[in-house]
Amino acid sequence: MDFTPTEEQEAARELAARILGDHSTHERLAAAGGATDAGLWKALSAAGLPAAVEEIGLLGLVLLLEEQGRVTAQVPLAATGVYGILAVARHGTEEQRARLLPGLRDGTTVATGAFPATGAVTATGAVTATRAPARTGEGTAGGSGGGAGGGTARRGRLTGTVAWVPWLRDAAFVLVPDARRSLWLVRTEDAGVEPVELTAPWSAGRLVLEGAPAERLGDGAGEAGPYEDVLAAARTAFAGLQAGVCAGSLARAVAYTSVREQFGRPLATRQAVQLRAADAHMDTESIRVTAYEAAWRSDAGLDCSRAALTAAWWASEAGKRVVHSGQHLHGGMGADLDHPVHRHFLWGRQLDAYLGAGTELLAELGDLLAKGDPS
Repeated sequence: MDFTPTEEQEAARELAARILGDHSTHERLAAAGGATDAGLWKALSAAGLPAAVEEIGLLGLVLLLEEQGRVTAQVPLAATGVYGILAVARHGTEEQRARLLPGLRDGTTVATGAFPATGAVTATGAVTATRAPARTGEGTAGGSGGGAGGGTARRGRLTGTVAWVPWLRDAAFVLVPDARRSLWLVRTEDAGVEPVELTAPWSAGRLVLEGAPAERLGDGAGEAGPYEDVLAAARTAFAGLQAGVCAGSLARAVAYTSVREQFGRPLATRQAVQLRAADAHMDTESIRVTAYEAAWRSDAGLDCSRAALTAAWWASEAGKRVVHSGQHLHGGMGADLDHPVHRHFLWGRQLDAYLGAGTELLAELGDLLAKGDPS
């Protein structure tokens, strides 16, 4: 395994770091409240960063999300990247890619996913439509999938409720898995979207489907587990986002304890502070390297289910330890709800909730190991 970024991935990360850093000031984030920063999303899209995800792959997306997490930038990059660009590029039919990817690439279309609650939604009345004609010049992008040919679009109706979906209020469409783990594209204008306030400002919404018209992603022919692939990619991407959140929290703690003095000495010279920061650093690195491994396996076309679960577990369990440490190392200032470090705390806890409880993730990982899964 080689996690060294390619020149393209490194260039994309550096560009993202510059744009995100310039726009995500404390004052601007405070003014945004719980809404997405439309100006920042427009700047990222104008720079071609969402479009670059197809070329730089999941590992490249993880690198971009690390930079987002460092500054807790309020943009739907993770959701659009995994549930939109990578999902459609890998598993959509040729017609779906030609229709959906241009808007996703230029940022005019935002996508999200109602993951991982597969049992909440049922599909009814699915029918097979006429096979769409194959288009020339449209190859598969972003990895394996069943979208090589013209494809047969399958349409049906979905019924069910998902308690909360990140960035749903910004999305033009949402990727919804049904109880059988088929993937469906639903336009948000055809569904019920009720605003939901989360711990972190993710423009989330409650998704209500009452016979909502839906289009199946891909033609279902020759695909090897699109649901599992998208779920693993999502776990990996949001773990990468958590790595950035933790790195940003720790950086703020280090900067604060280096200048804050107690009894004539900087707090950073105290052994207890150093040990707490060292533990947080090791946890952050564990989140990062496991996310890199899962992303590398995905981009290499290898099964990454176990690696993604491992990354998600580290991001959930270690992530909350790190953001608690970052807040604790700020002393009384860490209790100030308006302090920048508190935003990292909120994001870290929200990512912990989204990825799932550590015990649940370990139980799922244990099931894979018991079945002798080779990945």
